[in-house]
Amino acid sequence: MALSPSQRLLRSLYQIVVNNVLVTIAVSLTTAVILVAAQFGFSEHIFPLHALRPIYLLLTALLPAAAFTLYLVNRSHDVYLVDYACFKPNINCRVPLAAFKEHMMHLRPFLDDRSVHFLTRMIDRSGLGDETSFPPCLFYIPPSFGFSQAHAEAELILFSTIDDLFRKTCINPSSIDVLVVNCTLFTPTPSYSDMIINRYKLRSGIRSVHLSGMGCSASLISVGLAKNLLQITPHASYALVVSAESTSTHIYQGRKREMHLPTVLFRMGGAAALLSNSRKNNKARFRLKHLQRMITTSESAYRCVMMDEDDEGNLGAHLSKDLITVSGEALRTSITSIAPLILPLSEKLRFLLSCISRKVVNGKEVPLYVPNFCVAIEHFCIHPGGPAVIDAVQDSLRLSGSHAEPSRMTLHRFGNTSSSSLWVQVQHRCVGVYPTIPQC
Repeated sequence: MALSPSQRLLRSLYQIVVNNVLVTIAVSLTTAVILVAAQFGFSEHIFPLHALRPIYLLLTALLPAAAFTLYLVNRSHDVYLVDYACFKPNINCRVPLAAFKEHMMHLRPFLDDRSVHFLTRMIDRSGLGDETSFPPCLFYIPPSFGFSQAHAEAELILFSTIDDLFRKTCINPSSIDVLVVNCTLFTPTPSYSDMIINRYKLRSGIRSVHLSGMGCSASLISVGLAKNLLQITPHASYALVVSAESTSTHIYQGRKREMHLPTVLFRMGGAAALLSNSRKNNKARFRLKHLQRMITTSESAYRCVMMDEDDEGNLGAHLSKDLITVSGEALRTSITSIAPLILPLSEKLRFLLSCISRKVVNGKEVPLYVPNFCVAIEHFCIHPGGPAVIDAVQDSLRLSGSHAEPSRMTLHRFGNTSSSSLWVQVQHRCVGVYPTIPQC
């Protein structure tokens, strides 16, 4: 329901007063102390310094300095995002939907008529457009699923994306102190991190990690790991975070319906981000303010996404029907944890009063107030896992269509690129909006 101008004015005044109540109280008390000190004589009556011994004066000067030094030593360093780059596939990797449907008609050794009909119906509902990309090996008839093709796809994504990042940031590869790479499905030996170290001749003392099997959340997990490693490295250190996924290794060749969904939604993609624990020359684009990760331990959550074999021994990713429900529960848990950190005091107070009202009434007649996260968050980057995932998040947070539009457009333009989807969406969501150091 739209608010009248007077109601909007009252709400704005309420937010200003409540969100700044501590500052108002502090200023009032300081002013009162200064006035009292001026009235009774500050140096003679309040603090008679001439009556103190020199050792007390020395301790009075040294103790605050020691406490401030201890704070500086033990405080955690801020972590900044210097820049990032996303994989840009060649035009010959594009998969127009009409061509994709026609291509499936020629895969009779792998797909029967029932599977083709199901895939065609899912493609029409997927929200994907004609600009998404597949690796070249999947355009063959029949497709090629060998190790060499997957390795070539990995090199194409990793090296072209990192080259673009180094070109944008003008950073020498030898300056990298931490390397964190993630890919869920394809885990070759040597690993991705070894491939990158060997290609760019990174220094021997680098801290490197390769994460696998962690799905679409691996990018944020990698950022959290890089943040923790930057806390124990010297000032002005750099961390390279690389997220990629291999689509040529998870194309399901069987006839089980729910195992065909990843073929419809997932596309080729990758991203590389450069983090630092120094705001050097104001070059950083973002400052990492909060990072919250929640783990859902239910059995349904454990089995909602699994690599499995069908009855014929064909390997593929199995997406459970409980995926949307599990995602909603995980979102509610995460929002409950992070809301006190980001919401202003006015929204916290309204939520508290709503809870008290429900307790007093002792029933569900009083609806629980859902905080307005738009007050604290300017840009929402919803993972473009699929139309159903975006709709569920939008309804849970009561977001407008404009807040969810970047996620839908990312899905339409690039598809679900797994862990790199977040960076692709950030690139399109925040284009042209770069304050000096915004808090994201």
